Amino acid sequence: MGSKENTENVVMELGRDLIHELFPRERQLIPNLSDVYELELAFYENLILSDEELIKNAAYFSQIRGEYTNHFLMCTGEPLKLPEFSSSRLKSFFEKNIFRTGYATHGLFPYRGKFHPQMVKGLMNVMGLKPGDTVLDPMMGSGTVLVEASLMGIRSMGIDASPFCRFMTQTKLDALSMSLVRAKGALTNYEDVFAYFQKRVGEPNSVKKISSNPTSKNSMFIMEETQEYTAMKDRRELTKGERETLDTYNLLLLSYLDSVGYAERSTRKTPLDQFRHILERYLFVTEKIQIVLAGLGVELAPAKVLEGDAKMLLLKDNSIEGIIFSPPYSFAIDYLANDSFHLNFMGVDSAALRERMIGLRGRNLLEKYQFYREDMSKVLSECARVLKPGRFCTIVIGTNNNQLGKVLGVSPDEVKGLHEVLIDMSVTCGFKPIKMMSRPITGISNTMRREYILILQKKIH
Repeated sequence: MGSKENTENVVMELGRDLIHELFPRERQLIPNLSDVYELELAFYENLILSDEELIKNAAYFSQIRGEYTNHFLMCTGEPLKLPEFSSSRLKSFFEKNIFRTGYATHGLFPYRGKFHPQMVKGLMNVMGLKPGDTVLDPMMGSGTVLVEASLMGIRSMGIDASPFCRFMTQTKLDALSMSLVRAKGALTNYEDVFAYFQKRVGEPNSVKKISSNPTSKNSMFIMEETQEYTAMKDRRELTKGERETLDTYNLLLLSYLDSVGYAERSTRKTPLDQFRHILERYLFVTEKIQIVLAGLGVELAPAKVLEGDAKMLLLKDNSIEGIIFSPPYSFAIDYLANDSFHLNFMGVDSAALRERMIGLRGRNLLEKYQFYREDMSKVLSECARVLKPGRFCTIVIGTNNNQLGKVLGVSPDEVKGLHEVLIDMSVTCGFKPIKMMSRPITGISNTMRREYILILQKKIH
């Protein structure tokens, strides 16, 4: 081939559009997809879902035959009501991630190690989960799987050893449909509400006490008494008024805990100012998703939030249609230390809880890693027991080879990654590895740079 023909061939090939080669023109992708794993999940959504299913539950498409998808409509508009003193970097982050994380109630409380909501939605789609099915997250953390499943019409069940995770998840779920009348009223008296929680919950040593007027204080104490009473009852038996009181109290409490945590990380603004801005943001995103859901006629699926042990699931054999979870990255993150203030307020014995949490028990790093392997083997065995044959279990796991190399006394290049360890374990538990994808980690790149998405299928005997 001559140089002219070769040049013309290059021009012709470069004129082809990769997106249009992979996807029909009537199915338009969400803007700013930049990672390979996102294109992979979009590719599988395109193959597996019908047009109607894509409109209702697609994670990576904005329009199907000219009709906007529910995900696109949930995410458009101002992503968050950020305070005016927010850094340009923070504002840019939320603008860039508007379709990834900045929607629904996922942004309530900055829990460390949080799942990626859009990715979870895509994974549930490619796992073949449909409205009416039940998905389990045996290590639910901040409840991302349950919130996404509820929005998609998929029943869900979440389990976590931490009482704070149970509280946080339930509050985020309730915020999808709760009345906001009393919470908005609390915002107008935010100083009194903050002072009440200072006395009730506590505060960092640097926080100045703020006085409260008796009227607002009495109102908060009535809410507290009602909250403690209703918390002892089955949520399905609550009256409308009791439910509104419980939901409002919990949303205000989560806002306060968020502001206290922020005050421990930054001194740019007072905790009182932080509380006001955080409560404003909570109300903004909650009202926004409620308006969108009402406009779309979305019926939320039920979710069950439980405190328990992933190594011993209190579920029947072959009873769950899908499982998604992200286990601790061995000892890379001490989740308990991050939540110590909140757990102390809830009266939790942190030492006892540490002995139950995977990746934390053990006197030194080597012992922790040995316990981690032992515990994860039990978790995978339980997942295989409760999952229906032929259905899928997806695990998202990072690999901290540098730490593991030091613990084991070998080069990081010689260490078997946690994703490889879990794949080996899963086979012995009755799973068949189907797909592995990887994605970059942006939050803790100094500890690990990539995490892996493992899709496993329970064998059909």
